[in-house]
Amino acid sequence: MKLFRRPRRLRELRIAKSMVTEYSLQKQDFILPIFVSDHCESKEPVESMPEVYRWSIDAVVEQVSHWKEIGLYAFALFPCIMPEKKCSSGKEALNPDSISFRAAKKIKEQHQDTLLIADLALDPFTDHGHDGILDSSGRVDNDLTVEMLCKSANLAAQAGFDVVAPSDMMDGRIGEIRSSLDNAGFEQVAILAYSAKFCSAYYGPFRDAISSTQKEPIDKSGYQLNPANSREALLELKLDEQEGADLLMIKPAEPYLDIIKSAKENFSLPIAAYQVSGEYSRIWAASKLGWLDLDRCAEESLLSIKRAGADVILTYFAERIAAKL
Repeated sequence: MKLFRRPRRLRELRIAKSMVTEYSLQKQDFILPIFVSDHCESKEPVESMPEVYRWSIDAVVEQVSHWKEIGLYAFALFPCIMPEKKCSSGKEALNPDSISFRAAKKIKEQHQDTLLIADLALDPFTDHGHDGILDSSGRVDNDLTVEMLCKSANLAAQAGFDVVAPSDMMDGRIGEIRSSLDNAGFEQVAILAYSAKFCSAYYGPFRDAISSTQKEPIDKSGYQLNPANSREALLELKLDEQEGADLLMIKPAEPYLDIIKSAKENFSLPIAAYQVSGEYSRIWAASKLGWLDLDRCAEESLLSIKRAGADVILTYFAERIAAKL
């Protein structure tokens, strides 16, 4: 054949192929989510998430040294508390001695060179499992929930968190949290906004990780985004940018690559994506059945997220992939 263009030429040349690679994963792309528990002695496995653990404070402080050795320095902390500490108003979220705040203080004492991100949401603390306080009709009270999130953000800043990450999807909470932090003298604390958090079926293993008391998934469609709506997601991203967010996040990641791409094209802020528990566990499950190659699929999924436009990726694969880079 007389072909003017033969794209395979560069694919056949190993060195040239690496030179023209458009995207690659870097260790600094990753934020590792960590579950800190107030009722385990060292670490305990999360059954639905292989190689993921709930950590005691002492154990996680020691483990951070290992993570730093393989090039991970950014961590998002998620609390797992005893059932008796949960209540309808989630008041444990405002306890300065709650597990996440104590863990952050201890980590920063020994690892000042880390970046710590505080998850701001009430669902780990409520007995009903919703991300906010319920009113008399059973609906999440937006404004009352935002008041609690502002108080929680200030406590997180006091504990040493560098970034607060409201994951609740309440209206107006980014602006209120920004004002609250600034008024308390925490202008340097950044906000990673869960701007486009979809009402997804991929969150199941996460509930296991935080020891949720809910037997069945609860309906959060009254505040999380409709998976069918892309323009609504862009509106939420725009509002969070206007209200003072420092980073905008899409969650889940791989099912919403189109939203990540649109966010990258339409907003000047850094874009984060959260490869959630269900995305992680489905790759693991297929691997255990012998259907997929675990490491290759994990890397490919993360590359797709970065290629779509994510500057930062929260992923439970961070340790596994960083160790191989």
